[in-house]
Amino acid sequence: MSLTETLTALNQKELALADVVASLWKRIEEREPEIHAFIRLADPEALMRREEALSSQPLRGLPIAIKDNLTTVDLPTTCGSKSLSGFRPPFDATCVTRLKAAGAQVQGKTNLDEFAMGSSTEHSAFGSTRNPCDPDRVPGGSSGGSAAAVAAGEALAALGTDTGGSVRQPAALCGIVGLRPTYGRVSRWGLVAFASSLDTVGVLARTVRDAALVLSIIAGHDPKDATSLPLPPHDYTENLETKDLQDLKIGLPREYVPPGLSPAARGLVDRWCQALQELGAEVVEISLPLTEYALPAYYLVSSAEASANLARYDGVRYGLRVPGELMAEMMAATRTAGFGREVKRRIMLGTFALSAGYYDQYYGKAQRVRTLIAREFEAAFQEVDLILGPTSPTPAFRLGEKADPLSMYLSDVFTLPSALAGLPAISIPGGEVEGLPFGLQLIAPRLGEEKLLRAAYALEAALSA
Repeated sequence: MSLTETLTALNQKELALADVVASLWKRIEEREPEIHAFIRLADPEALMRREEALSSQPLRGLPIAIKDNLTTVDLPTTCGSKSLSGFRPPFDATCVTRLKAAGAQVQGKTNLDEFAMGSSTEHSAFGSTRNPCDPDRVPGGSSGGSAAAVAAGEALAALGTDTGGSVRQPAALCGIVGLRPTYGRVSRWGLVAFASSLDTVGVLARTVRDAALVLSIIAGHDPKDATSLPLPPHDYTENLETKDLQDLKIGLPREYVPPGLSPAARGLVDRWCQALQELGAEVVEISLPLTEYALPAYYLVSSAEASANLARYDGVRYGLRVPGELMAEMMAATRTAGFGREVKRRIMLGTFALSAGYYDQYYGKAQRVRTLIAREFEAAFQEVDLILGPTSPTPAFRLGEKADPLSMYLSDVFTLPSALAGLPAISIPGGEVEGLPFGLQLIAPRLGEEKLLRAAYALEAALSA
């Protein structure tokens, strides 16, 4: 059952919270040894005991899975890294606080690529997560644990984070819905920083309605976050039922259907366009020529910000500490032992890009390209309402298949441009390629979540019919 269906059953007294928790934990016992979606779980008996206290709240005590880079007082927050092993934060992230205020409970902390740096959830100090659709394949990343938990039926919904595609890409590879809101729509307070100008809290769910429901709860202004937009809360489930899309013009960038896309994937793109046209929307070809520059710009900007943000893990204040005779030796030993290879790679890349003599040549130039990409989207949205394309160029790849970092980074080629521009986007199941889920992505203008969700909801129904 979806989150919405479960709530309906609880409200009509067809189910009790204890039934839901027992069902989820039975599924966890069946699938978790193979999938490894969670790093740690809450006590199910404790969740059941709070039914009476939370039964009057909107989410009625239902458990929601939380990515392990969002702080929680109930459970340790480790970001999938040895450097934070066992760290228990003194406060909840704002998005977690809002879920609790609505009557949700923290089900557990899901696995991720260390500090959210990766596209496969293979770069975790706690082991890899596997794709529930095919355990020999990756679930995507970095929110692979959240995506796998929802796809495997172990969780009703989950929070993830999307820096360059880390909610949408795993949703696509696992065959579920992944929503990235506009940057600033959801507070980043309590999100352990990777790249502060890009990090966005998002939702992974089984349906578009479920994603809209969770967004309605966690969105809104937060004075504790300087990047939080001064916008009031809003119910994003209100206008989902409007299935007629006659007022929408959808752009399909030719760059999102490159020559290397498989014939099966191209066939699905044609099917999506046909479905939109049958719903009354107009589909036109557009061009976003700066798409090819998004990947190098993103990895320079995000790695530079990661280099600065991860400087705090020095063995002095919290987390892992490896002894050394001198402070410099202790810090070097701590960071060497605490960080994995991918994190070290990005720290070194970012530090180089920020170094004297190279700042303007690399980081400064990447920021200028980022501005041009944002302007290109603004110009495109003068002509169309939404932009359509695949979420990822391929379905889920095999564990260990992409050992070369560049080939791994290319799996986010369609999600990076909109992330650089801070735009809202959603991935929904778009069919299958090679018997595996293949995601459909819709991108909206800044603050265009209502239009985005309405189109995604209609397409979801049309493609599943």
